[in-house]
Amino acid sequence: MEQRLHFFTLATVDLDATRRFYDALGWTPTLDVPGEIIFYQTAPGQLLGFFLAEKFNADLAQAADHSQVSGITLAHNVDSQAEVIALATAMTGAGGTTLKPPQPGQFGGVFHAHVQDPNGVIWEIAHNPGWRINADGTVSLG
Repeated sequence: MEQRLHFFTLATVDLDATRRFYDALGWTPTLDVPGEIIFYQTAPGQLLGFFLAEKFNADLAQAADHSQVSGITLAHNVDSQAEVIALATAMTGAGGTTLKPPQPGQFGGVFHAHVQDPNGVIWEIAHNPGWRINADGTVSLG
């Protein structure tokens, strides 16, 4: 298996709230099937999908409910502390919930915030002066 990941698909109990949240942040769906699923292009060769929970569960063909997101953060890195503050504020204004306001982190020199989207997905908005995203999309940790 090649070391790559093309899709992150998360269950959502409220697809319309998801759509409103990401629309308010200026995201454009790559595919939007009302009452079913929304996909957003997040990087070359990578999509983030939100699948209506009842259909997500049906697709897994298991009796269990897999609609809760737990133990995961999605990270969006920016170029400055001011951008962390601005984006965390915008996300809260779009219907997100601030879990950790912008502040210095405990690890690795990061300045970050944690904002939860309407599905419970926790986004880390971060500035780490030692890391960078290269033009080809690769990440340099350094």
